[in-house]
Amino acid sequence: MLDRIIALSIRFRWLVMGLVLTACAVGVWSFQRLPIDATPDITNVQIQINTEAPGYSPLEAEQRITFPVETAVAGVPGLQYTRSVSRYGLSQVTVIFDDGTDIYFARQLVNERLQGALGQLPPGITPELGPIATGLGEIFMYTVEAEPDARRPDGQPYSTEDLRTLQDWVIRPQLRNTRGVTEVNTIGGYERQYHVTPRPERLSAYGVTMAEIVEALEKNNANVGAGYVERYGEQYLIRVPGQATSREDLGAVVIATRGGVPIRVADVADVDMGEELRTGAATENGKETVLATVLMLAGENSRVVAQAAAASLEDAAKALPKGVKASPVYDRTDLVERAVKTVEKNLVEGALLVIVVLFLLLGNIRAALITAAVIPITMLMTITGMVRTGTSGNLMSLGALDFGLIVDGAVIIVENCLRRFGEAQHRLGRILTREERFELAGSASSEVIRPSLFGVMIITLVYVPIFALTGVEGKTFHPMAITVVIALTAALLLSLTFVPAAVAMFVTGKVEEKDSFLMRWARIGYQPALDFALRSRRLMVGLAVVLVVIAGFGASRMGSEFVPNLDEGDIAMHALRIPGTSLTQAVQMQTALEARLAKFPEVERVVAKIGTAEVATDPVPPSVADTFIMLKDRKDWPDPRKSRGDLVAEMEAAVSEIPGSKYEFTQPIQMRFNELLSGVRADVAVKIYGDDLDELLRLGAEVEAVVASVEGSADPQTEQITGLPVLQITPDRTAMARLGLSIDDVQSVISTSMGGTTAGQIFEGDRRFDVVVRLPEDLRSDTNAIGRLQIPLPAADGRPRQFVPLSEVATIELTKGPNQISRENGKRRIVVTANVRDRDLGSFVGEVQKRIEADVVVPAGYWVTYGGTFEQLISAAKRLQLVVPAVLLLIFGLLFALFRSVKDSAIVFSGVPLALTGGVAALMLRGLPLSISAGVGFIALSGVAVLNGVVMVTFIRSLIAEGKPLGEALREGALTRLRPVLMTALVASLGFVPMALNVGAGAEVQRPLATVVIGGIISSTLLTLLVLPALYSLVHGRSKPDGIRGAAPRGLARFDPRRFLPFSRRP
Repeated sequence: MLDRIIALSIRFRWLVMGLVLTACAVGVWSFQRLPIDATPDITNVQIQINTEAPGYSPLEAEQRITFPVETAVAGVPGLQYTRSVSRYGLSQVTVIFDDGTDIYFARQLVNERLQGALGQLPPGITPELGPIATGLGEIFMYTVEAEPDARRPDGQPYSTEDLRTLQDWVIRPQLRNTRGVTEVNTIGGYERQYHVTPRPERLSAYGVTMAEIVEALEKNNANVGAGYVERYGEQYLIRVPGQATSREDLGAVVIATRGGVPIRVADVADVDMGEELRTGAATENGKETVLATVLMLAGENSRVVAQAAAASLEDAAKALPKGVKASPVYDRTDLVERAVKTVEKNLVEGALLVIVVLFLLLGNIRAALITAAVIPITMLMTITGMVRTGTSGNLMSLGALDFGLIVDGAVIIVENCLRRFGEAQHRLGRILTREERFELAGSASSEVIRPSLFGVMIITLVYVPIFALTGVEGKTFHPMAITVVIALTAALLLSLTFVPAAVAMFVTGKVEEKDSFLMRWARIGYQPALDFALRSRRLMVGLAVVLVVIAGFGASRMGSEFVPNLDEGDIAMHALRIPGTSLTQAVQMQTALEARLAKFPEVERVVAKIGTAEVATDPVPPSVADTFIMLKDRKDWPDPRKSRGDLVAEMEAAVSEIPGSKYEFTQPIQMRFNELLSGVRADVAVKIYGDDLDELLRLGAEVEAVVASVEGSADPQTEQITGLPVLQITPDRTAMARLGLSIDDVQSVISTSMGGTTAGQIFEGDRRFDVVVRLPEDLRSDTNAIGRLQIPLPAADGRPRQFVPLSEVATIELTKGPNQISRENGKRRIVVTANVRDRDLGSFVGEVQKRIEADVVVPAGYWVTYGGTFEQLISAAKRLQLVVPAVLLLIFGLLFALFRSVKDSAIVFSGVPLALTGGVAALMLRGLPLSISAGVGFIALSGVAVLNGVVMVTFIRSLIAEGKPLGEALREGALTRLRPVLMTALVASLGFVPMALNVGAGAEVQRPLATVVIGGIISSTLLTLLVLPALYSLVHGRSKPDGIRGAAPRGLARFDPRRFLPFSRRP
């Protein structure tokens, strides 16, 4: 059947060319639709439930909100686990579902459960689901800033409050309608509010309470519609406007009348524009600003959405007043474009190297170009396949494409056709006619199509284990396996149809029969080496075994990590300050820090988020700041070769001079990755579970000391769960009973006076601003004045109202309370985190576990688990331990089907361990740890190693079948197969050279994979050429050659491979 396909392709060669061109056109069209990203999005399916509880302390938030919410969602179908954090004014529960759960379905389930839980939550508190975004959803950030000389219409400079109002009401509504944007999250500036601030002395003079002011404002600020009346056939709508539109309207509201005299709000309170009690701020280059983050809808393509957001921002900015501008700060497109450039550069350079090698070894430029043409055509067909399977083009998926493997099949066919053309011309003494050329091309291709198909099948099979990975590892590496399999299948189809047709059409004229100079040299060097190998075969095999053992030992001592970190080109720095640091103080510390960082010549700008943004996707207290350090392009650095690690070390030294903070350095995406996967922002997390916060804290300190003493640990720290200063006002029940007061009377006065109560809204067109009643700022901030707060006593009939100072019915004291309470699976926990530097993750975690078990005594009812990015490493390794042996068995099975002899299959199979030795050696030389990227390299290697062995053994067997003695068959077979073996090896390894040496964005991820393949191919080629003949002669030397004779012609071996070998002797 294969022969028929080849013959038909040559007969209908124009049709084949047309189809190939069509495939290319479809590929170009698909390329415009290919989603392009930097890394695969590995977020698990998770839903955040954010509940704002203004004024609640962490303990109340946990008790009243977090616990009921956790209980409500427990047992939802597909639930994996829950984790939560309760802190001042906020409860956040994160619900994580099994992979593959539909996010909309999961949200629906959680929503239903929450409706049922509403009854158990305090009145007025409603949980909200977070935006439908993944952890990598923060794709675009911009700031809204005013130029120094810009002025408002009233002549004043713009304040951060004005900028925030412009962001909320001009820019955000337009950006939110961009396709693929799910939320625009703002932090910094102040939301505008109308403040009604009663003076306590006036209140008691007029006998008016806070509650009466709130009630009066609510009753006197509304518009009402009252149906319609008909009159003379017309219909009149009835409208009763009563809405306040200005501060004067609010001041004129009547609270009560005393002896016929109305008491207005303006008599007892000041009415002013004020600022909210905010939870977060933003700074840029040392001054306060308004920062907004665009969150991408889950499942969209980050590059497209970031570009659309940037375009929308430009449009929206046109509506801003003169002198105010919105400028992008962080754009994911930049990283994506840089990563794509790296991939493009690798692919182009790899392709060029492959073409050069083909030309040097084949010595015919047309033939080399035909083989090389397979590369772009396969590429375009692969892109079509990727678009169809929904795989995005990223470092992982495009990074594993090696053109050497893709052209393997084509190389073997073209090489054989050339040789046959040369021999035929030599025999006939003239240039071939068209018909002769077509017929020869057909028969020459048929001879080799089977071994080459077989080789591609083995390489494809080897990628199967990657599909067995699940979870995060699966999401990271599936795209790669899918692309490679699509590419190899495309290459297979092309070598069946396109290559024979192209050779028949284009390789005309005189074809040289002699070797190119490279091949002549190779043969001269190879012959004595081969003779030596066959003479001292036991020594050769022994040497090989020793090498494998050494490599195995080396591999067990080598480090391991999950995926090498991608250099994103920007730095994220986590600044941690003492719990309870006020927002104002944090902003001052942050501006000093940014001024210091801005002095680095490599830094373009520094932006920071302090505390929690409007949508609490990332709930942190004001004492924590996420600082984004945007770097200039490397070419603008004073020293472009300076490594990122050196720069980070310099920055670390510089910022540690600024007192009062602790710092962690990471990268924008990496920081989110770690946090999403395990709820922590570091490589390793030790989680301690239990009930009592003090006991947890004590254990945490012990564990931190142990972790810090392990070599390689960087930034070890315990989660800050205590140390929040609390002003506790405890009501005195006996004193209250004497005065006839209830607890609620006291609590409501304090909560309105200090925290403020919202009493309606004022509308300005579409904009709306809250009206808030609370004490004037000078009294609110004076903790001593709190005791003088006037608590109204129950009104006695007809007598003027009496008041009592707060200090007489309550005790006021400063205490320390919990800063935040974290829970996981319904149990309180504390986390000790550490990053790992200059050491691999695997061994670090192993040592930490040993030391903690030995040195830390964990009481009953408490337990310790380990988390962080290394969890993925372990689960992937477990998976691969099962699947890899199965695949090796499968390959062995295929070999057995080919050779029908266990001995021969085993001989070819011995190529796998020897190929691995080269890979391990290459990693060790470059000082790279074993990561899953390297593991994937090993997987590809075993395919290539087997391919070379198959080619060699098939040939030796056919020579023996013809009756040649063993020694002669081995020598002749090895020498004849030198050119194809060298070609496939050189082509496959050179395709990876640019990837191994590149330093662009994302090169770190591909480097281990390329290094392994290059090292392994070198060792496996040496093995095929020297150890394999020695091993063959050892295994078969004892039995007589006739013993083999009967076994050989079965299976694929009966196609005489000698006819496609360069210059073999004809029988």
